[in-house]
Amino acid sequence: MDLFWQRVVDAIADGSIYAGAALALIVVFRATRVVNFAQGEMAMLSAFVVWALAQAGLPIVVAMAGGVVFGGLLGAVISRCVMRPFAGGDHLREVMVTLGLFLVINAGAAYLFTTNPHRLASPFPQGSWAVGGVQISYQRTAVLVSVLLMTAALSVWLHRTSAGLAMRAVASSPASAELLGVDVRRTQVVGWAIAGAVGALTATLVAPSLFLSTAMMGNVLIYAFAAAALGGLDSVVGAVVGGLFVGLVQNLAGGYVPFIGNELKVATALTLIVVILLVRPQGIFGTARVERV
Repeated sequence: MDLFWQRVVDAIADGSIYAGAALALIVVFRATRVVNFAQGEMAMLSAFVVWALAQAGLPIVVAMAGGVVFGGLLGAVISRCVMRPFAGGDHLREVMVTLGLFLVINAGAAYLFTTNPHRLASPFPQGSWAVGGVQISYQRTAVLVSVLLMTAALSVWLHRTSAGLAMRAVASSPASAELLGVDVRRTQVVGWAIAGAVGALTATLVAPSLFLSTAMMGNVLIYAFAAAALGGLDSVVGAVVGGLFVGLVQNLAGGYVPFIGNELKVATALTLIVVILLVRPQGIFGTARVERV
């Protein structure tokens, strides 16, 4: 029984990572209706910036703040300089651009920082605390708390501020929002900037548990897509619920289904995506789109 609860705790910890990455995906989607396939690479590059600042002698907390600022600026620059020429047209073109960004950012990070893994220090104490026979690390607890705080902050921002309400209006109908005086382009830049900052913080929190490398966010992004599809691509709360559920499914399936094991755990994410798209395309908490014919 202790093994089962240990796996559940590990699943929640992994799910919080997927939820953090899913939050970044959802913010961009709400602002632009585009799924950003480069989100993981943007986060990875920001984590490398944190590592470079820490190597330069800055305290890790200050380096993390610098990485988050860099992530926000990177998102804003990409929105303004790369994505804007394709806005308002076929979303497929925008998705293809994000795939190109994925390749460019990954290659750029490899050129600047090499493909060798690096160790990033954690701002949190090492070790864990025990509940019965279950070990819960301080690092993973901090990741979960950080994701919950980000979710609460984004929810308040979206529902209690004029900028958040503007983003909701743009997500619903950019043309109608523009007629009401909303600066759609600026709102989209803000959305990309926030997504970049959220992704940067998530990657920085994850990196100490892994080796920092150009491939570190690959599987995380796949699980994040599954979490966003499950919870709903326009729901902040859905990102957290979806992330935790995906974490539970992939950890328990890997631990208790013999033919899956560690090698096929990523297939559970694909299975969840397919099932959700077939049964409830808008996700559990997502809003179904209604179009007039």
